[in-house]
Amino acid sequence: MKYVVFILVMICMSCKNENALSVDVSEDIVIPKHYIVATTSDNMTIDGIANELSWKNATFTDNFIDIEGVKTPKFNTKLKMLWDEDYLYVYSEMEEPHIWGTLKQRDTIIYYNNDFEVFIDPSGNARDYGEIEINALNTVWDLYLNKPYRSGGKPDFKWNLDNLKTAVKIYGTINNPSDTDSLWTVEMAIPLKPLMKLRNSAQPPQEGEQWRINFSRVEWEHDIIGGRYERKKENGKYLKEHNWVWSNQKVISMHQPEKWGFVQFTKALSSKDVQFIEDEDLLIKQTAFALFRKTRRGELKYLLKNEPGFVQTVEATYSGGKMLKTTFSKTNSGFEYTFESPVTHNLYQITNEGKLNKL
Repeated sequence: MKYVVFILVMICMSCKNENALSVDVSEDIVIPKHYIVATTSDNMTIDGIANELSWKNATFTDNFIDIEGVKTPKFNTKLKMLWDEDYLYVYSEMEEPHIWGTLKQRDTIIYYNNDFEVFIDPSGNARDYGEIEINALNTVWDLYLNKPYRSGGKPDFKWNLDNLKTAVKIYGTINNPSDTDSLWTVEMAIPLKPLMKLRNSAQPPQEGEQWRINFSRVEWEHDIIGGRYERKKENGKYLKEHNWVWSNQKVISMHQPEKWGFVQFTKALSSKDVQFIEDEDLLIKQTAFALFRKTRRGELKYLLKNEPGFVQTVEATYSGGKMLKTTFSKTNSGFEYTFESPVTHNLYQITNEGKLNKL
């Protein structure tokens, strides 16, 4: 079947419009961060305090950046991770002089409070991913998306991580505007079994296995009204929230999973001497996703006005003047790009839903 697809692609490429369309996507590309997560040797107590020896040996990430990668956040946020065969452990520290929260019911829209968020795509295909949000009251919202909202994804609010363990530690006093707080922490034990199902596997992560992951912190400007914290309004409308992330998104949207970072699992008790496994085609794949986004909602959207069967050569400049030659095809269901990696010579296709396939 692979060879049939390859022959059909070659036939399509041979009959395309040779008047190449040039586009520069270099400013739209994100090279994700990565984190090598070591195994814990401790019986972990989820209490919001990282006092186990494994936590002390684990490495903190860099401080979070603004989601667009432009401004510097007002307060620092950082995290570290561990794992065992049952759980992925996350511990985060968030500077905050005013710690508050109002939402107490599980699966309410937690980002209406200041919160900490986890996004996990175990298969790394920019589909079938989970999201966890938690506020300073330790109230959780967990949900599943079969694909991103931009591609018509439907969130499943009934998807619950039943064995999820969470704890929040407050360094200060919550919901007390009369004093100045310093920090709140989140510790999570995220069960692996439901995440393994998202990648159609019953096996825990193997040595060197990589998942896609990112973290976000939502921070609202606030007023103190009647001795209570409330989200700040101007002219009757809430001010927009701040979004701070671990791995750069470049836009105010967490639901672009191709930009999330990589977590690589090791069975070692320390990540110190473990090498991150680089994907030789990562930059090429990110270029393809940039083309997808520009075609779906950006400057290349006009290509979708063509009739099915229309084919166009598109040359994408992506890094230091390098160019990726692709074939755009208008299909009955939308569009697709087909291209050969100039690095590995692998043949790829990305569809109008942002699904990247190796042919």
